[in-house]
Amino acid sequence: MLVVDDEPIVRDVVVRYLEHDGFETLIAADGDVARALIEEREPALVVLDVMLPGIDGLSLCRWIRQRSSLPVILLTARGEEADRIVGLDLGADDYVTKPFSPRELSARVRAVLRRSDPSPLAAETVSFGDVELDAAARQVRKADEPVDLTTREFDLLWFLASHPGHVFSRDQLMDRVWGYMSAVETGTVTVHVRRLREKIETDPQKPSHLKTVWGVGYRLDP
Repeated sequence: MLVVDDEPIVRDVVVRYLEHDGFETLIAADGDVARALIEEREPALVVLDVMLPGIDGLSLCRWIRQRSSLPVILLTARGEEADRIVGLDLGADDYVTKPFSPRELSARVRAVLRRSDPSPLAAETVSFGDVELDAAARQVRKADEPVDLTTREFDLLWFLASHPGHVFSRDQLMDRVWGYMSAVETGTVTVHVRRLREKIETDPQKPSHLKTVWGVGYRLDP
């Protein structure tokens, strides 16, 4: 795990809890060092503070997503809602607001890793319209062209596509896809659905497959 934060106390607490859970950790106090460590050490996941000296966390998240599907969990101050939304739009897999519970952060790290590991998924495909998902390869194609999805986007699309026609609330999706329930965080689901529509729908403004059921949640219409 790479922990990127310019506050030594935050770094120490996060590292202590992650190492207690059995993870090897790397640390960086700024975006430049973090980028070098990502290129040299190829960590399994990055815990990334938004406010950093030099390259800020959002810029680093953008750089990561342009080159790989490396899972990213953002750390943001509680009042930085705009940063959280931008971070999710850039492809972050999750975010935690400061001050945070180290136990909750560890749980979210484990949840993201479980969903980024292809081994639990069976070697099968799911198709709808001109979209095909390959669970073993964790790849998506639309009209035979590859679609670049983040780890969480794939998990969400796979879950909905595996239950065609079934309506899930945002809380249910948080529980089944993210691995925990939090009414405060359900806006995360909305952002991910919007991003998926932009990537797989012919007309994202008039989606044919990822449908909103007003007052309830979302369903995938094959």
